[in-house]
Amino acid sequence: MPQSDGPNQGSAKLTSGSIPGHLVSQTLPMIIGVAAIMSIGLVDSYFIGQLGSAELAAISFIFPISVALSSLGVGVMVGINSVVARALGEGDHDKAMRRANLGIIFAITIGLVIAASLYLLLDPIFALMNAQENLLPIIKTYMVPYAAGFPLILVIMGLNGVLRGQGEARKTSYVSITYAAANWVLDPILITGAFGFEGFGIIGAAYATIIGWVFGVAMAAFLLSKTQIIFKPRMLMEGKILDPTLAILRVGVPAACSNAINPIGLSVLTALIAAEGQAAVAGFGAAGRLQSFAVVPLLALSGSIGAIVGQNWGAKQFGRAREAALYAGGFCIVWGLTIAIAMVAAGEWFADFFTEDPEVIAQFALYLQIAAWGYAGFGLLIVGNGILNAVDRASFALAQSFARVFLVMLPFAWALQSSWGSEAIYAAELAANLFGALTASVIIAFVLRSKTNN
Repeated sequence: MPQSDGPNQGSAKLTSGSIPGHLVSQTLPMIIGVAAIMSIGLVDSYFIGQLGSAELAAISFIFPISVALSSLGVGVMVGINSVVARALGEGDHDKAMRRANLGIIFAITIGLVIAASLYLLLDPIFALMNAQENLLPIIKTYMVPYAAGFPLILVIMGLNGVLRGQGEARKTSYVSITYAAANWVLDPILITGAFGFEGFGIIGAAYATIIGWVFGVAMAAFLLSKTQIIFKPRMLMEGKILDPTLAILRVGVPAACSNAINPIGLSVLTALIAAEGQAAVAGFGAAGRLQSFAVVPLLALSGSIGAIVGQNWGAKQFGRAREAALYAGGFCIVWGLTIAIAMVAAGEWFADFFTEDPEVIAQFALYLQIAAWGYAGFGLLIVGNGILNAVDRASFALAQSFARVFLVMLPFAWALQSSWGSEAIYAAELAANLFGALTASVIIAFVLRSKTNN
């Protein structure tokens, strides 16, 4: 067994000590890692925007699809994180090893299936999104190589799920920084050209992403090899695999669907806003990428909360799990409202980084003026989902995510678009996030209060 690099490496180290301290120590590295990942979209948009408004509109259609697919991978990672953390909390290292190795194999398999499906369905997907005829060739130019490299990100998700389950948020941030940094360096070279190289245009963004993923896989594999739960697939032959398979599927499938629902809804909103013109699509897409960066601390918290709650739940330390949920919810409200004020005040200033088109700038700023007030609600929703996945209640997370998108957001947008125009799309997202905050708070309170410490 590899030597540990810390006294608690590989153990349920989050079942003792300060809950606020664990939240900070687990979330801060993930903020850095998630920020690095989100920065990829911003850097892509900046350099692709220099190619022209058509390319910027094309990437706005691509963005929700890439997020939806990556969200499926995040769901797989959440499932692995949950089952590994609870097994460690129970003190069963062998169970944690079996679940971890099966989870990695499962992630690789899912990646291959998604990649093949994406390649076969490229044309109907973007036709359903109402992508303009002149944009389809640009979109396909990017998406074909992206589909070919997509299994790599699922490998990263599988390995990171095992690291997260051990409470190794710092190591997962190293992985994210590695493939983001590769993307930062390669984007200007491969998209617009540098150092005498002319660049490939929008396909260069896809190449930069894939090469970054290769570096990420290498870093994740190296870091996992330094922990006590390593990738050792032959051990699956030494015991039963049905139980760990079912445990991962019970969390991973609902979590994957739950994570994918929001970007699927975003895809539908993109299709609806396409009726408002290319400027609206470009502004909506660019502002969405900036928004993704603004909510990075909330996304990081939703990832870190799983290991903390999961380990304490497995150890039957239910009071500590509830304490973590309360602190996390308070942070969501404070950060969400603070960043909303900043985004509303500086919307046009941010838009100038992406484009000089006044129509795109106007739509960019309008979106932020409306949708930003839902950031706190979005944070409560995704952190709530992270908690529910950690305590093996992934079906509840799926139900509330489904209701938020299909019972609130999309009906709201469809009903009001004819009279409100693009404002209906932006207001629909706000309404959905406020609904998500309410339902998540009620469900989490019910689930966590149903258990008492022994």
